[in-house]
Amino acid sequence: MGQDAVEASWGGRHDLESALAAARAGDEQGFAEVWRALHPPLLRYLTVRGDDAPEDLAADTWMHVVRGLAGFSGGVPEFRAWLFTIARHRAVDQARARDRRPRLVLGADDAAMPETGVAPSAEHEVDEREATARALRLVATLPALQAEMVVLRVVAGLDVADVARLLGKKPGTVRVTVHRALRALAKGLRESPEAPPGREVGW
Repeated sequence: MGQDAVEASWGGRHDLESALAAARAGDEQGFAEVWRALHPPLLRYLTVRGDDAPEDLAADTWMHVVRGLAGFSGGVPEFRAWLFTIARHRAVDQARARDRRPRLVLGADDAAMPETGVAPSAEHEVDEREATARALRLVATLPALQAEMVVLRVVAGLDVADVARLLGKKPGTVRVTVHRALRALAKGLRESPEAPPGREVGW
């Protein structure tokens, strides 16, 4: 799910901006809406990176967000960049420390922080999981750096400049790499027996 899809699911950027402003003011429902919009792409990003226990890392990331939210300044694009920067730093820290401390692997239910009160239909949930699984398998065939760039741009919805800053690359390099990777993915999708003609693989 890209940036436009995330914003559309909440009635546009204005609604998500309002939810973020409410969350910064300590409103629980505002935070729940922000979490519900951005947690799925965050989890997909960590999954494509190949990190151990992505659900655990995602929960850890949100805990850092909660602790730092009062001092955050900016709108939705800045928050999205901040969120994924925290996630990447937590993933790197986990990789460095995995041999020095025991790990607690959280289940999907444990990682779901706020109760939103909205449950998707079983059919929709199954379709979403199947589409996501196909997409992740396809992205996983890319070299690691390409896969990370694609997920940050397409799934997380980060700007090219934010992706370049996060990965230590030039914006032009990110733009060209993502373009080539998406062309390769499109070709793989057309040739994949798992994707029937005319049906898109969602995120």
